[in-house]
Amino acid sequence: MTTAATSAERRARIKDIICDILEIEPADMTDTSRFKEDHEADSMGAIEILSTLERAFGVDIDQSELARMVNLDAVVAVVDEAVAAK
Repeated sequence: MTTAATSAERRARIKDIICDILEIEPADMTDTSRFKEDHEADSMGAIEILSTLERAFGVDIDQSELARMVNLDAVVAVVDEAVAAK
């Protein structure tokens, strides 16, 4: 499996997890749409996203990263860093 395929698959899985938790349609989420401002996410949703991503990818993500996790691109970056550090 290539790194690009792995990265694309991880991104798709992350998007599915976020859409499920925030109860939004995948088509309504862009790479840069902001969870709080554009999708009315709250802090409990953000914590649920973080803990679900930790379980899904077998990584630890510090809660301080929540401040960075404002859109899909940012969440993918945080997860990629956590996976690389594993």
